[in-house]
Amino acid sequence: MQVRYWTHQLKFRYPFTISKGTKTHQPTLIVELSLGNWKGYGEAPSISYYPESSLEKMTALLESKKLGIEKFAFTDPERYWHYLHHLIPGSNFLIAALDIAGWDLFGKMKNKSLQSIWGISNQEGPKTDYTIGIDAAAIMAIKMQERDWPIYKIKVGTPDDLNLLSFLRTKSDKLFRVDANAGWTLDEALVLIPKLKELGVELIEQPLAKDNWEGMRILKEMNLIPLFADESCVTEKDVAKCAHYFNGINIKLTKCGGITPAKRMISEARSLGLQVMLGSMNESTIGSAALAQLHPLADALDMDGPLLLEQDVATGLQFDNGRVMLSNQAGLGIHFTGVINSEH
Repeated sequence: MQVRYWTHQLKFRYPFTISKGTKTHQPTLIVELSLGNWKGYGEAPSISYYPESSLEKMTALLESKKLGIEKFAFTDPERYWHYLHHLIPGSNFLIAALDIAGWDLFGKMKNKSLQSIWGISNQEGPKTDYTIGIDAAAIMAIKMQERDWPIYKIKVGTPDDLNLLSFLRTKSDKLFRVDANAGWTLDEALVLIPKLKELGVELIEQPLAKDNWEGMRILKEMNLIPLFADESCVTEKDVAKCAHYFNGINIKLTKCGGITPAKRMISEARSLGLQVMLGSMNESTIGSAALAQLHPLADALDMDGPLLLEQDVATGLQFDNGRVMLSNQAGLGIHFTGVINSEH
């Protein structure tokens, strides 16, 4: 097996702002695993508040472990994930990119889509939301008008969140989700949540700091709006604890280490009575297609990376008023095109 990789700076259609900051481009790493005539592709975006995901760290680690990554006798992606988990422990973003590429490769070797391999190819999944980043209220309303969508995920975490959401509600009667990205204090959340229920907000992601468990206990006991863990639920070890403080979890492939652990997290969440959201970190079509293969197993979907980005590196996904449509080709069902900044 051979590995190649590319780094990219993919431009957003609009500057993308959340409570943690603003960016105009999404740095991302694309990996290719090849075996004979088959090639599989995976992706790991770089996220500033996850230091392990910097392009410099991921590419340096990839170079230093390249021989080990390539020498594995690949027959099964789950075995490959366990191998990578021990080869580069703690490097979930890079492991995720390689795991996704391994699954894409495996599907192509079998000449089947991953949904077909897993036996979920005839199931209808939830619609994806469309994210509206923090901006002036009038600009956020314009973004909503430009992309008429059944579900909007609205980023919050400012001193004026209630006025902002009240204004946006006057501009749209579509479903609202709110993502605070850990931007509220408990006192703020206690005031805001009853008001957001009146505004018809469907769910709230990560209202408090990731380690404010006592605060989350209080909010969950209010039992007003379903609360989903994001920053509080990174890997498999977090699922059981989150069941005591949240109504659901947002599983992101890059955070947890790829498709292989995500499947296990979905199963565990179901056993604990948790709802499941599959979430993105502004991935291109490659990373988004990996989520799309799993999306029939979810209650909610946040998979709008290709809609937020002005540039992409692959084709094979389509969106129709929130519906996600796969190509049904083998593996991830994508075709790598590349916006090449560097190749290794």
